[in-house]
Amino acid sequence: MGRNTRKRRTPLATKAIAASAALALGGGGLIWANYYASAHETNNAWGGNQTKAASATVATISCPDVGQKLTNVPAAARNGVAAELAKLDKQITEAYARLASTRQAQANDASFVQNAIVGPLKEKRAATIDRIRIDIQRVGGSFNQSLSQLASCTTLNTNQTTAGQTGGQTGGQTGGQQNTGGQQQNTGGQQQGNGGQAGNGPVAADFVDITKVAPNVQGKPAKQGTASTGSFVTRCGVNANKNHNTDNVIVAPGVTNGAHHLHDYVGNQKVNAFSSNQTFLQGGTSCQNKNDLSAYYWPVVRIQDGTQDFDQNADGGGKEGNVGRILTPVQAQIKYVGSPASKVVAMPQFLRIITGDAKTTTNGLGNANAHWSCTGFENKVQLTTQYPICPQGSNVVRTFAFQSCWDGQNIDSANHRTHVAFPDPASGVCGNGFKAIPELTMRLVYKINPPTVVNGQVKNAYAVDGFPDQLHKPATDHDDFISVTTGGLANKIANCINSGRQCQ
Repeated sequence: MGRNTRKRRTPLATKAIAASAALALGGGGLIWANYYASAHETNNAWGGNQTKAASATVATISCPDVGQKLTNVPAAARNGVAAELAKLDKQITEAYARLASTRQAQANDASFVQNAIVGPLKEKRAATIDRIRIDIQRVGGSFNQSLSQLASCTTLNTNQTTAGQTGGQTGGQTGGQQNTGGQQQNTGGQQQGNGGQAGNGPVAADFVDITKVAPNVQGKPAKQGTASTGSFVTRCGVNANKNHNTDNVIVAPGVTNGAHHLHDYVGNQKVNAFSSNQTFLQGGTSCQNKNDLSAYYWPVVRIQDGTQDFDQNADGGGKEGNVGRILTPVQAQIKYVGSPASKVVAMPQFLRIITGDAKTTTNGLGNANAHWSCTGFENKVQLTTQYPICPQGSNVVRTFAFQSCWDGQNIDSANHRTHVAFPDPASGVCGNGFKAIPELTMRLVYKINPPTVVNGQVKNAYAVDGFPDQLHKPATDHDDFISVTTGGLANKIANCINSGRQCQ
């Protein structure tokens, strides 16, 4: 992904700011709160002349993504390694919860975050990474000892997590085409506000009036004579039956609540942490074409208007900072398209693909593939690091364009990325011996009353579900897919696309 390196600097606040919209969530009464305070100012609200600790500005915990570095895990070790990676996610989630519920202690003690949160987290992560080493070496695999250095975590302050200050990228990849035009709009200045209904986002700087963003969508690669120009649409509904869970069967098989956020599921109806390939074949489908048993799933979008939903007191929901009313898309289009450079081969049975990155707040935008826009603007503006505020009469649109190059051998990889790739953005050609497969595209439309930003506060904010430490940033949007077909459907899709027809 390209990056816009132009960053807007915001002057440091001259007074301490305590944005203390705190909400007691769940039966355990976990308090999520954000305090944005200058490190050297006094504040009578704290009961006298006190010097704020620098840690009071800490917004989240940033830990290296170990899973992305594991590219050569033996098949016999993958389930055990996946379970340990899920423990790393749980450790970060627990550490963030402690960070969010100890703001006063942080303000009183400059060393609190390091001594009570980050230090113990490092010890837990070191032990977990060592168990990963043991799992890999036990079956004869090799372990890169430098991965042990990934145990250490750091913290990000409020400025470092403000939209437009890190990454600064407005466009993303649409159909493999990189969009880097248009300057990122920063509506929030220094990150202020209540950090959303749960205290962990979104904030004012995460939103932009789409009518004020310069066009940034570039043209697609020119079609060559060997292009596959057809398309295949599968109609699978909008998850009106509310098929949800917080599992992550691709990344964390066998681990309940492995995603730490809620997914919408369409297509295959029996997808959870304990599903297997055999389960998928028996799962039934919401798709009109009953030969399409594929699993299509994505994080839910919620409106944060003070309302609650069924998971307010549940893991992955309110207990982990994913709050508000869940929105069902008013439209959900699933479409397979061809390659501008070549014919496509059929997708292999049980192929797994994850597009985007749920952890861009701490990982950076290298694997970001989020696209946010509004109806009437999709051909002009696509946003990655901000949510659009759409004009009246226009709806919010999320689109996904999956990797469409396959290594020809593997249905998954250790880090769930290296077996598939995006084509070259200029030519559309797959490189390094990869083969073109049908490009899965998804378009989700939501009817959302436009949020308003007044004095750094967001009213009626909306946000995508995510890991609590990722602060509900729009760039963390991602989508998951498992290809499961019967009756020769995979070949029918490829043949339709290769012959230039429009099928369903």
